Amino acid sequence: MSAAASGDLETLLADSVRLRETGHREEALERLLALRTRFPDDVRVAYQTAWAHDVLGLEAEAVPHYVDALAGPGLSTEDRRGALLGLGSTYRTLGRHADAVATLSAATEEFPEDNALKTFLAMALYNVGRSHDGMRLLLTVLAATSADPDVVGYRAAIEYYARDLDAVEGDGSA
Repeated sequence: MSAAASGDLETLLADSVRLRETGHREEALERLLALRTRFPDDVRVAYQTAWAHDVLGLEAEAVPHYVDALAGPGLSTEDRRGALLGLGSTYRTLGRHADAVATLSAATEEFPEDNALKTFLAMALYNVGRSHDGMRLLLTVLAATSADPDVVGYRAAIEYYARDLDAVEGDGSA
């Protein structure tokens, strides 16, 4: 890509993102689709196009753009994380629960400190019948992140039961 085209792309992409962020979502999507035609291999354009579809409730149309965005190098770390979350969440919304679990599981391995990814993974785990795993993950996130004094006071117990939700003390008789 020439320097002029690259500069042009940077400006047009920034303008499109600004439109989306300021509530002009349909116009942003139109511009991004035009950019996808001009720059079909640019992963940043693909990611922003996916995001624009998502905010308009066009999840099925967002998927191929997310896939393209994640297929090659060029996304910033933050945008890669966002694209993985967006794709996983979109799969879940579309009922593609196994794809959601696969995408979000890989994403949490790549970004192990990201609690939003873990939270969406927990929801997807619930959707595939793995409620125990989802609950364990949510409890772990809750214990690690909550500043609520009522939760903080029980952090050790929450962490303990997150490791073994079925644990009981004694023989269970009263």
